[in-house]
Amino acid sequence: MLEKVTVTRYITPLREGGSLPGLVEGDDLGTYVLKFTGAGQGRKTLVAEVVCGELARRLGFRVPRLVALALDPVLGLGEPDEQVQELLKSSGGTNLGMDFLSGALGFDPLAFEVSPREAGRIVWFDALVNNVDRSWRNPNLLCRQGELWLIDHGATMIWQHNWPSADTSAARPYDAADHALRPFAPDVAAAAAELAPQVTEELLAEVTAEIPDVWLADEPGFASPDDLRRAYARPLLARAAVIHERIQGVR
Repeated sequence: MLEKVTVTRYITPLREGGSLPGLVEGDDLGTYVLKFTGAGQGRKTLVAEVVCGELARRLGFRVPRLVALALDPVLGLGEPDEQVQELLKSSGGTNLGMDFLSGALGFDPLAFEVSPREAGRIVWFDALVNNVDRSWRNPNLLCRQGELWLIDHGATMIWQHNWPSADTSAARPYDAADHALRPFAPDVAAAAAELAPQVTEELLAEVTAEIPDVWLADEPGFASPDDLRRAYARPLLARAAVIHERIQGVR
């Protein structure tokens, strides 16, 4: 399971995207970007963040450390912004936190060069998890000390929103025509040869074990959180072997 940290102070909202994440301090004195269970996208967005973030980390990508943030709704009582106050009040319990990368800048393709190898690795990974939110309009990449960091994986694995058709949905191609790294000639074939063999049943079991049980409870059609964990792993395992052949728009 993710490391558990308790929120001790709400610092400020980060007004980017639709979920209105917040900057908070934890009882370990760390500073985190908090994503709320009470946000409009709900807990499935947080599950996607955990699965993709922890899988990316194990495949050698740079992603912020993830923690389970315990939030007491009482922290919202003194918040003057009504929207933020409502989020705080409706998100008591376990939320998601990611390390705040101080000094990181948003990715600018005109100012930052990416090798075909690194571009190919990221495009392949985004195809694996069906990330529709890494376009040139919104790269969801940060640059820090000359290195690329991957962030914001909530808009992935869309098949989790309709489990009866998950296998069919997961078998569809990935359109990379608008991908932020398409101009850097991504070497997808090399990425597939390197990364696909690493995506094993054992690795995915390790990754999905990081998801807090409370975010998996009471999902229709599943008897237990572990049943749902296996459902998250199954499309990724099948997709890893063939997705490089189904990436469109990069050749």
